Amino acid sequence: MHRILQLISFLALVGVILPPALYLAGTLDKGPMATVMIISTLAWFASAPFWMERKG
Repeated sequence: MHRILQLISFLALVGVILPPALYLAGTLDKGPMATVMIISTLAWFASAPFWMERKG
């Protein structure tokens, strides 16, 4: 389960970084870019806290 959550988090980060680059390249419109980024952000916040370690 730990690895699956890490994979989801990684894919979510790609979903936040890649769409603006595609938008700047002219291959993705603003609406779909925003949709992918919002879904990716929610996926990251839903998956990352369960595998990240707290220190302190």
